[in-house]
Amino acid sequence: MFIDAIIEIFSHSFMVRALITGLFISITASILGVSLVLKRYSMIGDGLSHVGFGALAISTALGFAPLVVAVPVVIIAAFFLLRLSNNAKTKGDAAIALISTSSLAFGVLAVSLSGANSDLNSYLFGSIISVSKLDMYLSVALSALVVVIYSLLYNRIFAVTFDEDFTSATGTNTGAYNMLIANLTAFTVVLGMRVLGALLISSLIIFPCLTAMRVFKTYKSVVICACVLSAVTFLVGLVASFMLKTPTGATIVLANLIAYLVFFVIGKARGKIHIKAKGA
Repeated sequence: MFIDAIIEIFSHSFMVRALITGLFISITASILGVSLVLKRYSMIGDGLSHVGFGALAISTALGFAPLVVAVPVVIIAAFFLLRLSNNAKTKGDAAIALISTSSLAFGVLAVSLSGANSDLNSYLFGSIISVSKLDMYLSVALSALVVVIYSLLYNRIFAVTFDEDFTSATGTNTGAYNMLIANLTAFTVVLGMRVLGALLISSLIIFPCLTAMRVFKTYKSVVICACVLSAVTFLVGLVASFMLKTPTGATIVLANLIAYLVFFVIGKARGKIHIKAKGA
């Protein structure tokens, strides 16, 4: 039955575009998510997605090309978000709340005053039908870029993630690496909103990393496991939504939640076995 559903999926061009786009975005988000979660910036995806929605809503209301407006706006927001997070008076969680709620408010006001509503629901909740060939090509290019950058700068990203102060003391420009991660996250969020929507895209960043950390303990193993988990849960969620006629974004998040619970149980069981082995 699962195989039949996959075969049927490939018979629809819009499903193929959604599958390719979603898989590449999922892998990209999981790679970036490991550093974001470990650096306690896990909600940056949520904040940036709200900014993206606000930018998309305003650009649609004004008749501009959505992605042309959203990408630079979200990148600028990522810069200010990092700045605010380092401000002693405005910490990370407050900065995210400040930016995300303001962006949502501007977006809602823009839609309300203009009367425009086309495509906004797809950005808010996700819509596999709205995924275009451009979205697909951009997601593939973005994923390739992230993998190449991550591979080339793996050691420095690892160092910045775990001990930013020490890495800065060695002469490394940690701010540049933080900004690089934030910018790549901004691109990922804007493209991923097509599939999961502004309200759910952050799950692709948070869930795979947290799930992998339930069982694996080294940085490299967590990254690899998170990538595999993200791709598998997206595929399962997409096929399940197609078979059950349920909202795609919510079904994918539910698949991630189930995977997290399974890995949580496995991690607890392994811990108990390890304790008994030490006791023996």
